[in-house]
Amino acid sequence: MVCKYFLMIPLFIFMTLIIAGSSMAGKPTEDVRETTDKLIAIVSDPAMKTSDMAAERARRIREAVDERFDWREMSKRTLARHWKERSDREKEEFIDLFGMLMERTYLDRVEGYSGEKVLYVGERVDGKYGIVVVKIVTKKDTEILVKYKLKNKGGEWLAYDISIQGVSLVNNYRKQFSSIMTRSSYEDLVKKLKAKVEKE
Repeated sequence: MVCKYFLMIPLFIFMTLIIAGSSMAGKPTEDVRETTDKLIAIVSDPAMKTSDMAAERARRIREAVDERFDWREMSKRTLARHWKERSDREKEEFIDLFGMLMERTYLDRVEGYSGEKVLYVGERVDGKYGIVVVKIVTKKDTEILVKYKLKNKGGEWLAYDISIQGVSLVNNYRKQFSSIMTRSSYEDLVKKLKAKVEKE
């Protein structure tokens, strides 16, 4: 159920970020905001909403999301101790699969965007790590607290985890992946991810 809940969180987490007191915002928030502006421009462009532009729209959305997520770091954290057991080829394959899964999950949800608001409520930086806290407010005034965990790489703050109402996406996937590998094998996990990506 937790996994299903995560998959139901659409791309408006990034798309509708409204920075409260943006002049006070630090670099992590500004980097997230940059991605937000790109996504808003894509989904708001009438020319991008036509059926013949669907593939191009999807490509641009994925490109924007890829710029803000660190798929390698997320993959490493979801596999945890199993990461070191993988060969370089296996690591690259897993990063690609996990990245595609996340891309397609967000892409499928973006079409259902309906103007939910997300308010910036905090930011914390500790060396090369940072957290941006936002609050999603739905049309029914339901509030959802979201924390973006970021890592500074080459001056860019990249997301490596998202916590929703205190539940970590990375921890959630780590438990699922570990369970599959314990019951079966790493190869079976890859097989399931490939099937999921193809289905998406």
